Formats: sequence, C-alpha cells, structure tokens
Amino acid sequence: MRAVLLAATTSAVLLAPAPVAAAGASAVPAVRCPRVPAPAMSRPPRPSPPPAVPAQRVVGGAGLDTAGLVVPAGVAAPPGVTATSWLVADLDSGQVLGGCGPHEYGTPASVQKLLLAATMLPRLDPKQTVTVTEEDMDIEPGSSAVGLVAGGRYAIETIWLGLLLNSGNEAANALARLGSGTDSAAGVRAMNEHAHHLGALQTHAVTPSGLDGAGQFTSAYDLALIARACFAEPTFRRYALTEQTSIPAQPAQRTKGFDIQNENQLVYRYPGALGGKTGFTDLARHTYVGAAERGGRRLVVTLLGAESAPKRGWEQGAALLDWGFTVPRDASVGRLVDPGELTATPSAAPSALAAAGAPRPAAASGAGHRGSGWLWSVTAVSGAGVLALMGGLLWRRRRRLP
Repeated sequence: MRAVLLAATTSAVLLAPAPVAAAGASAVPAVRCPRVPAPAMSRPPRPSPPPAVPAQRVVGGAGLDTAGLVVPAGVAAPPGVTATSWLVADLDSGQVLGGCGPHEYGTPASVQKLLLAATMLPRLDPKQTVTVTEEDMDIEPGSSAVGLVAGGRYAIETIWLGLLLNSGNEAANALARLGSGTDSAAGVRAMNEHAHHLGALQTHAVTPSGLDGAGQFTSAYDLALIARACFAEPTFRRYALTEQTSIPAQPAQRTKGFDIQNENQLVYRYPGALGGKTGFTDLARHTYVGAAERGGRRLVVTLLGAESAPKRGWEQGAALLDWGFTVPRDASVGRLVDPGELTATPSAAPSALAAAGAPRPAAASGAGHRGSGWLWSVTAVSGAGVLALMGGLLWRRRRRLP
C-alpha cells in the first residue's frame, strides 16, 4: 500500500497504483477506483470540461485532489461501481468519508434539480397558488415531465413534489421563473450564484432542470455540498420522503387529476432512507444523490456518469452508503465546506483550501444572491502548501440553450 498524507492529521490509502495521473491533478499518482464491468453503450461524446483550477480541486482538503480513489487508511475497500466519480460524506459533521475523483467535472442531468431546490425553496411560499405558463412548458420533447398544463393553477408545494418525485422539467422551469421573479434564465443565474455561495465552485448550470446544455458541469464534491444544503431544510426532507401525491384536475384546461409516485427506489427499499434525486440523459448517463440514516449518522452519496447495469444508480448509491456506514466516525479524507465560507472574505485564503480541518455542523442554506452572471473563482496555489485565493472573481455570461 501507498499512503497520501493530507493536511492536518488525515491520511488516505491508495488501494491500487495507476500509471498516469489526470491532467491538472496533484503530483500524487491517481489510484484506480474499484469498477465493475458495464455493458457497452452508444452515447454522445462527452463535452470538454473547463480547464482545471488547482485551488478548486483542493476545496475541502488536499487529499481530494485526485482523479482516482481516496479513502481513510485502514478501512475496507469500497464496492465497485460503474460511476465515473462519486463521494460519500456525513451530512452533519461534514466529514468526507471517501470518494473517486471527487473534484472531476461531470454532467449532472436531473440531480441539478437539487441546486434549484437549494436556491429557491427559501424564496417561495409552498401554499401559494400560481399559474403555469406556456414558457414553463418549453422542454425537450420526450424528456421527463410531471404533467402540468399551461394555464393550470397549482400550489407551489405541488410543483415542488412534481419536481422531486417525478423529475418534471416543466416544474423546474416554473420554479426557476417563480423563484427569480422574472424568468427561468434569471432563475438559472440565481442557481449559479447560490452554488458559488455554497462553495460549489465547479458547478455551472445552464438549464434549471439539468437537461443538457453547453458548459453545464458539476462534480461529486459539489453535489454533496448542494445536497447538504437541501437536507438542512425541513421542507425538503419532507418532500424527499413523500412516496406519492396527487396532481389536481384543471377543469378550465379539461384535464383530470392523477397520482404520481416517488421515482427514487431508495425511499422504498433502503432502511433509514432520507431520499435524494435520480438523473439521466444520454450525455450524462445515470447520476444519483441519496441519503440515509443509521445508528445516529446521516450520510449522503453522490455519483456521476454511471450505467444502469449490472446495478442501477440508486443501487450503486446504496452500496456506497453501506460502505460509508462501516467507516469509523473519526475517519475522513476531507470535509464539506460551509455555505459562505469561501466567499465571506474573498481577499483572504479560505481555511477550507488549506486543510481538511475539524468537522463542522450542518448549516441551513439561505437565498442566493441576485446578479447578472455566474462566478468561477480564480485561485492559485503558492508557498509551501499554503493556498491563497487570488485574483478575485471572473464574471462570465453564457447563453441558455432553448
């Protein structure tokens, strides 16, 4: 075995040497993640990610800067999965228990709806009744929809349940529009700004639903930050565990009411499940975020780029959760930064970039800041392992795809 010494006292064990480290990764060779064979699939070529920013890859701890596997020394090997990247973390302490390429860019698909929830839940009154517009119905033909109709009037809570249970893309458009107060494009800008506030510096949304768009990326680490903000909200926790609900009839549009069920099988089939979100597009493949509680611990798993065989995304997540619950409580390879931690004093070096640090309690998410663009933090590494945030913030604007 070879060991990677992290900042502070944390260490990570390398379970199998890999010949080449990923471009932009640290000088420590990447370690192959446990994989299981997946059927060959025809899919579009993956888009080129943005250039790696070294200091973004060490957010949460230096040991997370790897394209391979990082786990605490002495723990059992995690199960093999088909996901290209994943992470397991403690929702309460923020400790990262392990991961595979935690800061590697990936395409989110519908798990991006969690960023929409983290951004807009605090802004919207769930009991308010609103009208769905024709613009809200502008989604990719054949993509996931809950069955809302233009001109229909629904409680905002009903739209949230349509988003989280049935992954309705029209529900995502409506909530982004309503939460921004103008249109869904403004909602996407708010999502990007809130991602930055949470410390999810590698996340950039182009669509509120997670439908593929040029330049849309996230990482397993960022998804864990976003999920932690969601699970800090009691309303989200209730929605995530809802097994079914009714979409009311719309007499003016001559549509009948109908029931929908929660598509996340973890809710039904994993003891202690807290819920989460499934995702899929041809480009992203299967993505998944799930959380569960056992023995007083609440863990979250995030995974990107999985195939559905030999195990579905939620099953791969369940296997990683099972592994995470075997990791000792005091073992970690890094931590989840707190909301606002990286943006509180932009001129100072964020403590999260320097060390894994001590565990921190979960914090509720707040409303994102309004603005006209999305932020990529531009940072640099300097001086004997001390990392400083340099150069300020680079504003960029991207056109939303139809």
